[in-house]
Amino acid sequence: MIGFLLRAVITAAGLYLATQWVPGVHINSTTTLLIAAVLLGVVNAIVKPIAFILTLPVTILTLGLFLFVLNAAMVALVAWMLPGFHLDSFKAALLTAIIVWIVSWIGSWFIGKRHTK
Repeated sequence: MIGFLLRAVITAAGLYLATQWVPGVHINSTTTLLIAAVLLGVVNAIVKPIAFILTLPVTILTLGLFLFVLNAAMVALVAWMLPGFHLDSFKAALLTAIIVWIVSWIGSWFIGKRHTK
């Protein structure tokens, strides 16, 4: 549970950076930011594997580049579900997904692949 919450905080940091750097990304409050991070983790754990299987042929044809679109779709899904989290365009969702991925990658490098306990 601690590992999930730690990763949610790292995701929240990535979402916050996206609101600062990407035009068209708006999060109304800190509470919404934290809920969006947790919800993104849940969506990535439940919806993304199903979407990945369904889009596997396209992912193979694009040599994995379609995964960027899939990640952006997960961010857009969270924005659609959560009032207070707004995306103006798919480009904003794509850039947000890339920023969250980079921040999560750096955060995982510091805390390790699996944070247990």
